[in-house]
Amino acid sequence: MSIGTMLLQLGEGMLTTFSIFALTLIFSLPLGLAVAFGRMSKYKVVQAIMKVYISIMRGTPLMLQLLVVYFGPYYAFGMALSSEYRFIAVIIGFALNYAAYFAEIYRAGIESMPVGQYEAAHVLGYTRSQTFCKIILPQVIKRILPPVTNEVITLVKDTSLAFVIAVSEMFTVAKAIAAAERNILVLGIAGLFYYIFNFIVAFAMERIEKRLNYYR
Repeated sequence: MSIGTMLLQLGEGMLTTFSIFALTLIFSLPLGLAVAFGRMSKYKVVQAIMKVYISIMRGTPLMLQLLVVYFGPYYAFGMALSSEYRFIAVIIGFALNYAAYFAEIYRAGIESMPVGQYEAAHVLGYTRSQTFCKIILPQVIKRILPPVTNEVITLVKDTSLAFVIAVSEMFTVAKAIAAAERNILVLGIAGLFYYIFNFIVAFAMERIEKRLNYYR
């Protein structure tokens, strides 16, 4: 196999990896906020459901969750599984998993805010939604950025788990080429890709964090 063909195949895998990464963030970040609200709900039933959900998502392997999401519809309802559903199952599995982690990060950030800020906003005539959106949330984002960055970096590496339901992302393609060509150079190229990807993510998040340091 020529270098050009190898890089072309790796490029297709890179695109799949980036798609999994981007779509997971698009769905898991807002879902995590909704789960965090449920976790802090005054209704005990909702709170209990969210606690169980978070416990399951954080307490079982992501690989197992992907298998359940993919094969679950077949074994539970007898639904036929199409090849197109593989990628959808990956996104669903990743989004549900990472939403649980983001939910706990959100919750920690929200509960760390002083009660006095809520009271001051109430005195100034702010509604509960205005207080959260205009006063609390911007400060929460600033506080939770470091742990969110850690999860985002982990997500870049976790995309390789898509292989478990035969979705050919970057690392799966690299392993296949390495086995066929009996050459580990391609694995080194894949490792370099993951490093550069994570470096860019970390750099971008650091820049955002510095811009939010408005008290300095």
